[in-house]
Amino acid sequence: MSLFESKRLGHMAPATKVLVYGFLGLWSFVVLFPLYWVLITSFKLPIDVSGGPYYLPFIDYMPSLHAWKYIFVDLGNDTFRPYMNSVIVAAFSTLLVMVAGSLAAYALSRFSFKPRLLTIGIFIAAVALTIVAVSFAVPWKIALAVGVALAVIGAQAFRRAPSPALGNSDILFWMISQRIFPPIVAALPIYVMFQQVHLLDTYYALILTYTTVNLPIVVWLMYDFFASVPRDLEESAELDGASKIRIFFEIIVPLAKPGLIATSLLVLIFSWNEYLLALFLSTAHAQTLPILVAAQNATRGPQWWYMSVLIVIMILPVIFITLFLQRFIAKGMLLGAVKG
Repeated sequence: MSLFESKRLGHMAPATKVLVYGFLGLWSFVVLFPLYWVLITSFKLPIDVSGGPYYLPFIDYMPSLHAWKYIFVDLGNDTFRPYMNSVIVAAFSTLLVMVAGSLAAYALSRFSFKPRLLTIGIFIAAVALTIVAVSFAVPWKIALAVGVALAVIGAQAFRRAPSPALGNSDILFWMISQRIFPPIVAALPIYVMFQQVHLLDTYYALILTYTTVNLPIVVWLMYDFFASVPRDLEESAELDGASKIRIFFEIIVPLAKPGLIATSLLVLIFSWNEYLLALFLSTAHAQTLPILVAAQNATRGPQWWYMSVLIVIMILPVIFITLFLQRFIAKGMLLGAVKG
């Protein structure tokens, strides 16, 4: 029984330690082996990949820089351009969505909103009419102006009409429900929209789309972070004459910094790895790295050695950023688990 009994408080028993560390070691192997396999495949010749599996460099096979030379020398600009596109699109979309989403989450955590269902219905009808007008070859600028005018006039005309209202919890649920919506369903309308405004294959299309897609996640996560911050601090600052914007940037943001960093990293990873929307919205100029990886599936079949090189250079920045921000991520997850 001594194997299952701890000798000191705060220490695991020997048998328990073996089981725990054995399970952790097994799980680490399961997680890290695919990364190891991609890394060694990037140093294999095609014959080593097709004639394998080979696991140990210099033992099973001789490593080669054949694939690395092809990606960085032979392709050259065709590799660096998608890489920089991914950097630009992911960075700017993350910045935009964090600013907009954080402000929206803070507002939902501090103010009470009661949008009327009738007003929401009028807005949806105006949007639908705008889309129909554009589909019938009406210039999108004119259709948008008319749609906005109809929405404003309709909301004012029926503002006194009886209608049930929603609350903050309904708004939050509606926002996160947008992530339940299959992206493939929205891909074609988004494509047509950007085609009409001549923004296909541009940074603007990808940045705006990624910002819109990731906005519900930011609002949902940051709401809990901001709700956990005591309101007494804001009330004291308001008594001293501080505005809401100043309170947000000088008091709330520093206190919610771990949550902001954790959420930013999550959104950055989503934008960095996004494939489906980039496939629809980009061709050559704004092509991102995931599209380049998929392009290695040529007529002769998947070029695994080239894919592996691209995957390695694709995941390295995310790994380094994660390691650098690890302490903030841990604090952010703990802060988000506690609701004030």
